[in-house]
Amino acid sequence: MTAPLTIAELKTLAERRVPKMFFQYADSGSWTESTYRANEADFAKIKLRQRVLVDMSDRSLATTMVGQKASMPVALAPTGLTGMQHADGEMLAARAAEEFGIPFTLSTMSICSIEDIASVTKQPFWFQLYVMRDRDFVLNLIQRAKAAKCSALVLTADLQILGQRHNDIRNGLSAPPKMTVKNLWQMATRPGWCMNMLKTKRHSFGNIIGHAKDISDMTTLAHWTHSQFDTKLSWNDVRWIKEQWGGPLIIKGILDVEDAKAAVDTGADAIIVSNHGGRQLDGALSSVSMLPDIVDAVGDRIEVHMDGGIRSGQDVLKAVALGAKGTFIGRPFLYGLGAMGKEGVTLALEIIRKELDISMALCGKRDIKTVDRSILADL
Repeated sequence: MTAPLTIAELKTLAERRVPKMFFQYADSGSWTESTYRANEADFAKIKLRQRVLVDMSDRSLATTMVGQKASMPVALAPTGLTGMQHADGEMLAARAAEEFGIPFTLSTMSICSIEDIASVTKQPFWFQLYVMRDRDFVLNLIQRAKAAKCSALVLTADLQILGQRHNDIRNGLSAPPKMTVKNLWQMATRPGWCMNMLKTKRHSFGNIIGHAKDISDMTTLAHWTHSQFDTKLSWNDVRWIKEQWGGPLIIKGILDVEDAKAAVDTGADAIIVSNHGGRQLDGALSSVSMLPDIVDAVGDRIEVHMDGGIRSGQDVLKAVALGAKGTFIGRPFLYGLGAMGKEGVTLALEIIRKELDISMALCGKRDIKTVDRSILADL
Protein backbone atom coordinates (compact mmCIF):
# COMPACT_ATOMS: atom_id res chain seq x y z
CA MET A 1 0.00 0.00 0.00
CA THR A 2 1.30 3.47 -0.93
CA ALA A 3 1.90 5.71 2.07
CA PRO A 4 -0.69 8.51 2.42
CA LEU A 5 0.43 11.73 0.73
CA THR A 6 -2.14 14.11 2.24
CA ILE A 7 -3.97 14.70 5.50
CA ALA A 8 -7.18 13.77 3.65
CA GLU A 9 -5.75 10.34 2.86
CA LEU A 10 -4.79 9.84 6.50
CA LYS A 11 -8.36 10.78 7.42
CA THR A 12 -9.78 8.11 5.09
CA LEU A 13 -7.47 5.49 6.57
CA ALA A 14 -8.32 6.49 10.14
CA GLU A 15 -12.04 6.15 9.42
CA ARG A 16 -11.43 2.55 8.41
CA ARG A 17 -9.45 1.71 11.53
CA VAL A 18 -11.09 3.65 14.40
CA PRO A 19 -14.53 2.72 15.81
CA LYS A 20 -17.19 5.08 14.53
CA MET A 21 -17.99 6.75 17.87
CA PHE A 22 -14.38 7.82 18.39
CA PHE A 23 -13.65 8.76 14.79
CA GLN A 24 -16.77 10.93 14.71
CA TYR A 25 -15.87 12.48 18.05
CA ALA A 26 -12.70 13.78 16.42
CA ASP A 27 -14.31 14.63 13.10
CA SER A 28 -17.56 16.35 14.11
CA GLY A 29 -18.70 19.89 14.85
CA SER A 30 -21.66 21.18 16.82
CA TRP A 31 -25.23 21.53 15.58
CA THR A 32 -25.25 21.96 11.76
CA GLU A 33 -21.42 21.96 11.61
CA SER A 34 -21.42 25.18 9.57
CA THR A 35 -18.50 26.66 11.53
CA TYR A 36 -16.59 23.38 11.34
CA ARG A 37 -16.89 23.51 7.53
CA ALA A 38 -16.11 27.24 7.38
CA ASN A 39 -12.80 26.70 9.17
CA GLU A 40 -11.54 24.71 6.18
CA ALA A 41 -13.46 26.52 3.43
CA ASP A 42 -12.18 29.98 4.41
CA PHE A 43 -8.58 28.82 4.15
CA ALA A 44 -9.28 27.69 0.58
CA LYS A 45 -10.46 31.20 -0.35
CA ILE A 46 -7.07 32.71 0.50
CA LYS A 47 -4.77 32.76 -2.52
CA LEU A 48 -1.00 32.95 -2.67
CA ARG A 49 1.29 35.06 -4.87
CA GLN A 50 3.67 32.95 -6.94
CA ARG A 51 7.15 34.47 -7.26
CA VAL A 52 9.92 33.28 -9.61
CA LEU A 53 13.64 33.67 -10.19
CA VAL A 54 14.41 34.32 -6.53
CA ASP A 55 16.92 32.53 -4.33
CA MET A 56 15.13 29.55 -2.78
CA SER A 57 18.17 27.90 -1.17
CA ASP A 58 18.94 27.41 2.52
CA ARG A 59 15.33 27.64 3.68
CA SER A 60 14.35 27.63 7.34
CA LEU A 61 11.04 26.90 9.05
CA ALA A 62 12.49 27.25 12.56
CA THR A 63 10.76 29.66 14.90
CA THR A 64 9.76 30.14 18.53
CA MET A 65 6.37 29.88 20.22
CA VAL A 66 6.11 31.63 23.61
CA GLY A 67 9.89 31.74 23.67
CA GLN A 68 10.35 28.04 23.02
CA LYS A 69 12.12 26.70 19.94
CA ALA A 70 10.02 24.91 17.33
CA SER A 71 11.20 23.29 14.11
CA MET A 72 8.18 24.87 12.38
CA PRO A 73 5.33 27.13 13.58
CA VAL A 74 3.10 24.21 14.50
CA ALA A 75 2.09 22.64 17.83
CA LEU A 76 -0.09 19.63 18.53
CA ALA A 77 -3.35 20.97 19.93
CA PRO A 78 -4.97 19.64 23.09
CA THR A 79 -7.57 17.06 22.10
CA GLY A 80 -9.80 15.06 24.43
CA LEU A 81 -10.02 11.27 24.21
CA THR A 82 -6.86 11.06 22.10
CA GLY A 83 -6.12 7.70 23.69
CA MET A 84 -9.34 6.37 22.15
CA GLN A 85 -8.13 7.04 18.61
CA HIS A 86 -5.28 4.62 19.32
CA ALA A 87 -4.15 2.91 22.50
CA ASP A 88 -1.88 5.17 24.56
CA GLY A 89 -2.49 7.83 21.93
CA GLU A 90 -1.34 10.86 23.91
CA MET A 91 1.94 9.17 24.78
CA LEU A 92 2.57 8.24 21.16
CA ALA A 93 1.71 11.71 19.89
CA ALA A 94 3.89 13.39 22.52
CA ARG A 95 6.87 11.29 21.52
CA ALA A 96 6.29 12.03 17.84
CA ALA A 97 6.08 15.77 18.54
CA GLU A 98 9.22 15.71 20.66
CA GLU A 99 11.18 13.90 17.95
CA PHE A 100 9.90 16.42 15.40
CA GLY A 101 10.89 19.38 17.57
CA ILE A 102 7.46 20.93 18.08
CA PRO A 103 5.30 21.46 21.20
CA PHE A 104 2.79 18.85 22.34
CA THR A 105 -0.22 19.99 24.39
CA LEU A 106 -1.97 17.52 26.70
CA SER A 107 -5.69 17.96 27.30
CA THR A 108 -7.26 17.87 30.76
CA MET A 109 -9.70 15.36 29.23
CA SER A 110 -6.97 13.03 28.01
CA ILE A 111 -6.88 9.28 28.44
CA CYS A 112 -3.18 9.21 29.34
CA SER A 113 -2.30 11.30 32.39
CA ILE A 114 0.15 14.14 32.90
CA GLU A 115 2.45 11.66 34.60
CA ASP A 116 2.15 9.19 31.71
CA ILE A 117 3.38 11.84 29.25
CA ALA A 118 6.23 12.86 31.54
CA SER A 119 7.32 9.22 31.72
CA VAL A 120 7.90 8.91 27.95
CA THR A 121 9.28 12.36 27.09
CA LYS A 122 12.55 14.14 27.81
CA GLN A 123 11.58 17.67 26.78
CA PRO A 124 8.91 19.76 28.53
CA PHE A 125 5.39 19.57 27.10
CA TRP A 126 2.43 21.93 27.48
CA PHE A 127 -0.72 21.28 29.52
CA GLN A 128 -4.22 22.49 28.65
CA LEU A 129 -6.45 23.41 31.58
CA TYR A 130 -10.22 23.32 31.84
CA VAL A 131 -11.35 25.34 34.84
CA MET A 132 -13.70 23.26 36.97
CA ARG A 133 -15.94 24.40 39.82
CA ASP A 134 -13.82 22.29 42.13
CA ARG A 135 -10.95 24.76 42.56
CA ASP A 136 -8.99 22.28 44.68
CA PHE A 137 -8.94 19.96 41.67
CA VAL A 138 -7.83 22.83 39.42
CA LEU A 139 -4.98 23.63 41.81
CA ASN A 140 -4.08 19.95 41.89
CA LEU A 141 -3.87 19.88 38.08
CA ILE A 142 -1.65 22.97 38.07
CA GLN A 143 0.64 21.47 40.70
CA ARG A 144 0.87 18.20 38.78
CA ALA A 145 1.73 20.10 35.61
CA LYS A 146 4.46 21.95 37.50
CA ALA A 147 5.81 18.68 38.91
CA ALA A 148 5.93 17.26 35.39
CA LYS A 149 7.93 20.35 34.33
CA CYS A 150 5.33 21.48 31.78
CA SER A 151 6.68 24.63 30.17
CA ALA A 152 3.39 26.39 29.31
CA LEU A 153 -0.21 26.30 30.46
CA VAL A 154 -2.95 26.56 27.83
CA LEU A 155 -6.18 27.82 29.38
CA THR A 156 -9.30 27.00 27.36
CA ALA A 157 -11.75 29.88 27.66
CA ASP A 158 -14.60 28.80 25.38
CA LEU A 159 -16.02 25.72 27.13
CA GLN A 160 -18.03 27.07 30.05
CA ILE A 161 -21.03 25.35 28.43
CA LEU A 162 -20.68 22.33 26.20
CA GLY A 163 -21.86 22.81 22.61
CA GLN A 164 -24.18 20.05 21.39
CA ARG A 165 -22.51 17.59 19.06
CA HIS A 166 -25.19 15.43 17.55
CA ASN A 167 -22.93 12.52 16.58
CA ASP A 168 -21.63 12.10 20.12
CA ILE A 169 -25.19 11.90 21.44
CA ARG A 170 -26.30 9.42 18.79
CA ASN A 171 -23.21 7.29 19.33
CA GLY A 172 -23.53 7.27 23.13
CA LEU A 173 -19.92 8.38 23.40
CA SER A 174 -18.04 7.39 26.55
CA ALA A 175 -14.59 6.29 27.59
CA PRO A 176 -14.35 3.40 27.92
CA PRO A 177 -17.20 2.67 25.49
CA LYS A 178 -20.42 1.24 26.88
CA MET A 179 -20.89 -2.42 26.00
CA THR A 180 -24.00 -2.00 23.85
CA VAL A 181 -24.71 -4.16 20.81
CA LYS A 182 -24.00 -1.22 18.48
CA ASN A 183 -20.71 -0.36 20.16
CA LEU A 184 -19.59 -3.99 20.28
CA TRP A 185 -20.25 -4.25 16.56
CA GLN A 186 -18.27 -1.08 15.88
CA MET A 187 -15.30 -2.44 17.79
CA ALA A 188 -15.57 -5.93 16.31
CA THR A 189 -15.15 -4.45 12.84
CA ARG A 190 -11.93 -2.72 13.97
CA PRO A 191 -9.85 -5.70 15.21
CA GLY A 192 -6.51 -3.87 15.06
CA TRP A 193 -7.85 -1.12 17.30
CA CYS A 194 -9.19 -3.73 19.74
CA MET A 195 -5.91 -5.64 19.88
CA ASN A 196 -4.01 -2.45 20.73
CA MET A 197 -6.56 -1.49 23.39
CA LEU A 198 -6.20 -4.90 25.05
CA LYS A 199 -2.49 -4.19 25.55
CA THR A 200 -3.00 -1.04 27.63
CA LYS A 201 -4.59 -0.29 30.99
CA ARG A 202 -5.44 3.28 29.93
CA HIS A 203 -9.11 3.35 28.99
CA SER A 204 -10.56 6.35 30.82
CA PHE A 205 -9.70 9.92 31.83
CA GLY A 206 -6.27 9.61 33.39
CA ASN A 207 -6.10 13.15 34.75
CA ILE A 208 -9.38 12.77 36.64
CA ILE A 209 -9.77 9.18 37.90
CA GLY A 210 -7.98 8.90 41.22
CA HIS A 211 -7.48 12.65 41.51
CA ALA A 212 -10.94 14.23 41.71
CA LYS A 213 -12.98 13.71 44.88
CA ASP A 214 -15.46 10.83 45.08
CA ILE A 215 -14.74 9.57 41.52
CA SER A 216 -14.61 5.80 41.63
CA ASP A 217 -16.31 4.55 38.46
CA MET A 218 -17.75 5.64 35.11
CA THR A 219 -21.12 6.62 36.56
CA THR A 220 -19.67 9.01 39.14
CA LEU A 221 -17.15 10.30 36.58
CA ALA A 222 -19.87 11.15 34.04
CA HIS A 223 -21.93 12.98 36.65
CA TRP A 224 -18.89 14.86 37.97
CA THR A 225 -17.71 15.92 34.50
CA HIS A 226 -21.09 17.30 33.41
CA SER A 227 -21.47 19.25 36.64
CA GLN A 228 -17.97 20.70 36.80
CA PHE A 229 -17.58 23.09 33.86
CA ASP A 230 -17.77 26.54 35.46
CA THR A 231 -20.42 28.78 33.88
CA LYS A 232 -19.22 31.69 36.05
CA LEU A 233 -15.66 31.64 34.71
CA SER A 234 -14.41 35.23 34.26
CA TRP A 235 -11.31 37.26 33.46
CA ASN A 236 -10.67 37.52 37.20
CA ASP A 237 -10.25 33.75 37.26
CA VAL A 238 -7.64 34.02 34.51
CA ARG A 239 -5.58 36.34 36.69
CA TRP A 240 -5.89 33.89 39.58
CA ILE A 241 -4.77 31.00 37.36
CA LYS A 242 -1.79 32.97 36.08
CA GLU A 243 -0.76 33.71 39.65
CA GLN A 244 -1.07 30.04 40.66
CA TRP A 245 0.78 28.83 37.58
CA GLY A 246 3.61 31.36 37.49
CA GLY A 247 4.85 30.38 34.02
CA PRO A 248 3.95 31.12 30.39
CA LEU A 249 0.16 31.29 29.98
CA ILE A 250 -1.68 30.87 26.66
CA ILE A 251 -5.42 31.60 26.43
CA LYS A 252 -7.23 29.43 23.86
CA GLY A 253 -10.64 30.22 22.40
CA ILE A 254 -10.37 33.90 21.46
CA LEU A 255 -12.57 34.83 18.48
CA ASP A 256 -13.37 38.49 19.12
CA VAL A 257 -11.23 41.63 19.16
CA GLU A 258 -12.67 42.79 22.50
CA ASP A 259 -11.86 39.45 24.09
CA ALA A 260 -8.35 39.61 22.64
CA LYS A 261 -7.85 43.02 24.30
CA ALA A 262 -9.16 41.63 27.60
CA ALA A 263 -6.69 38.74 27.33
CA VAL A 264 -3.84 41.20 26.94
CA ASP A 265 -4.94 42.94 30.12
CA THR A 266 -4.62 39.70 32.10
CA GLY A 267 -0.91 39.53 31.36
CA ALA A 268 -1.20 36.33 29.32
CA ASP A 269 1.79 35.52 27.13
CA ALA A 270 -0.16 34.41 24.05
CA ILE A 271 -3.66 33.84 22.73
CA ILE A 272 -5.00 31.23 20.34
CA VAL A 273 -7.59 32.48 17.86
CA SER A 274 -9.96 29.51 17.92
CA ASN A 275 -13.61 28.46 17.80
CA HIS A 276 -12.85 25.06 19.34
CA GLY A 277 -12.68 23.42 15.93
CA GLY A 278 -16.30 24.34 15.20
CA ARG A 279 -17.41 22.29 18.22
CA GLN A 280 -18.92 25.08 20.32
CA LEU A 281 -20.89 28.00 18.83
CA ASP A 282 -22.15 26.83 15.45
CA GLY A 283 -22.57 29.85 13.20
CA ALA A 284 -19.51 31.61 14.60
CA LEU A 285 -16.93 32.97 12.19
CA SER A 286 -14.02 30.81 11.15
CA SER A 287 -10.75 31.20 13.02
CA VAL A 288 -8.76 32.31 9.99
CA SER A 289 -11.33 34.97 9.03
CA MET A 290 -10.95 36.59 12.47
CA LEU A 291 -7.17 36.24 12.64
CA PRO A 292 -6.22 39.46 10.75
CA ASP A 293 -8.47 41.73 12.83
CA ILE A 294 -7.17 40.27 16.09
CA VAL A 295 -3.55 40.52 14.95
CA ASP A 296 -4.09 44.14 13.94
CA ALA A 297 -5.68 44.93 17.31
CA VAL A 298 -3.26 43.23 19.71
CA GLY A 299 -0.44 41.62 17.75
CA ASP A 300 2.06 44.24 18.90
CA ARG A 301 1.29 43.47 22.56
CA ILE A 302 0.80 39.71 22.72
CA GLU A 303 1.80 36.67 20.70
CA VAL A 304 -1.10 35.53 18.51
CA HIS A 305 -1.51 31.89 17.49
CA MET A 306 -4.41 30.23 15.69
CA ASP A 307 -6.24 26.92 15.63
CA GLY A 308 -9.00 25.50 13.43
CA GLY A 309 -9.26 24.26 9.87
CA ILE A 310 -5.59 23.62 9.15
CA ARG A 311 -5.29 20.61 6.86
CA SER A 312 -2.06 21.34 5.01
CA GLY A 313 1.25 23.14 5.12
CA GLN A 314 -0.23 25.79 2.86
CA ASP A 315 -2.83 26.53 5.54
CA VAL A 316 -0.01 27.01 8.06
CA LEU A 317 1.73 29.37 5.61
CA LYS A 318 -1.45 31.41 5.14
CA ALA A 319 -1.99 31.71 8.89
CA VAL A 320 1.60 32.87 9.42
CA ALA A 321 1.22 35.38 6.57
CA LEU A 322 -1.85 36.79 8.34
CA GLY A 323 0.18 37.33 11.50
CA ALA A 324 0.02 34.10 13.50
CA LYS A 325 3.27 33.37 15.33
CA GLY A 326 2.26 29.74 15.60
CA THR A 327 -0.51 27.34 14.66
CA PHE A 328 -2.13 24.39 16.42
CA ILE A 329 -3.28 21.23 14.66
CA GLY A 330 -5.76 18.78 16.19
CA ARG A 331 -7.59 16.71 13.61
CA PRO A 332 -4.60 16.22 11.27
CA PHE A 333 -2.53 14.51 13.94
CA LEU A 334 -5.57 12.56 15.22
CA TYR A 335 -6.15 11.21 11.71
CA GLY A 336 -2.52 10.13 11.59
CA LEU A 337 -2.74 8.56 15.04
CA GLY A 338 -5.92 6.65 14.23
CA ALA A 339 -4.54 5.51 10.89
CA MET A 340 -1.03 4.44 11.85
CA GLY A 341 -0.26 5.17 15.50
CA LYS A 342 2.91 7.12 16.28
CA GLU A 343 4.16 6.62 12.72
CA GLY A 344 0.98 8.27 11.46
CA VAL A 345 1.47 11.34 13.67
CA THR A 346 4.99 11.69 12.33
CA LEU A 347 3.71 11.27 8.77
CA ALA A 348 1.07 13.97 9.29
CA LEU A 349 3.79 16.34 10.50
CA GLU A 350 6.05 15.44 7.58
CA ILE A 351 3.22 16.12 5.12
CA ILE A 352 2.59 19.54 6.66
CA ARG A 353 6.29 20.42 6.84
CA LYS A 354 6.92 19.50 3.19
CA GLU A 355 3.89 21.44 1.95
CA LEU A 356 4.85 24.44 4.10
CA ASP A 357 8.47 24.40 2.93
CA ILE A 358 7.74 24.09 -0.80
CA SER A 359 4.89 26.60 -0.76
CA MET A 360 6.99 29.14 1.12
CA ALA A 361 9.76 28.80 -1.46
CA LEU A 362 7.37 29.20 -4.40
CA CYS A 363 6.09 32.39 -2.77
CA GLY A 364 9.65 33.71 -2.86
CA LYS A 365 10.55 33.34 0.82
CA ARG A 366 13.43 31.44 2.41
CA ASP A 367 12.75 31.99 6.12
CA ILE A 368 9.37 31.51 7.83
CA LYS A 369 10.16 34.49 10.07
CA THR A 370 10.06 36.81 7.04
CA VAL A 371 6.65 35.61 5.80
CA ASP A 372 3.98 38.32 5.91
CA ARG A 373 0.87 39.44 4.06
CA SER A 374 2.91 40.34 0.99
CA ILE A 375 2.75 36.68 -0.11
CA LEU A 376 -1.05 36.77 -0.24
CA ALA A 377 -3.03 37.80 -3.32
CA ASP A 378 -5.81 40.42 -3.26
CA LEU A 379 -5.13 41.76 0.23
